[in-house]
Amino acid sequence: MASQVRVTQRVEAGAVALIALVAVVTLYPRWWWMVLAAFLAFDLSMLGYVRSPAVGATTYNVVHNYAFPALAGMAALVLEPVSAVASTAAGVLACAWAFHVGVDRALGYGLKLPDSFTHTHLGRIGRGGGGSGHA
Repeated sequence: MASQVRVTQRVEAGAVALIALVAVVTLYPRWWWMVLAAFLAFDLSMLGYVRSPAVGATTYNVVHNYAFPALAGMAALVLEPVSAVASTAAGVLACAWAFHVGVDRALGYGLKLPDSFTHTHLGRIGRGGGGSGHA
């Protein structure tokens, strides 16, 4: 049963990534490449692991969730009548961020638990962890 839930969450995350990609291509066609260019920038949040697994889990989890991309998307909507440049920047950021989180989750990289980078809410990742994917 737990594996069925993990599969459902991974498919759902893949759908979010696809929607974010379609949104950026549709709404900001001149800026679609930013989704790919910024992809690894969000993984800088892993630098917290230099300090400790608990700090790393916190910094990773702050960046690897859908709350902040949603806020950036809302900012894009609110800023539209005020500044097209700021609205576009916030919208592209929202799409790039949601795409990154969606791809990570679709690959099996979930929110980190404080004991180890390889221990996530989707299960263990890495060699012998039962999951798949990247660091």
